Amino acid sequence: MNPFPWKEAIGFGLGVLRLAPEQFWRMTPRELAYAIEAVRGRSAPLDRAAFADLMTRYPDDGRQHSGNERR
Repeated sequence: MNPFPWKEAIGFGLGVLRLAPEQFWRMTPRELAYAIEAVRGRSAPLDRAAFADLMTRYPDDGRQHSGNERR
């Protein structure tokens, strides 16, 4: 699991949205996500091939991938 990208979130809130620090810290994660989406746009959903690739690389059965798969 990756840690939350605080540096990018704070930079976006204070730099791009030009929020005061108090306004930024009062936002919920969902509000911040919606604000980011409003500015950057929504990314396209995965197509079948990309989804199948993710399922192969990260199966639900608990097996670990070897790291040699293409990324």
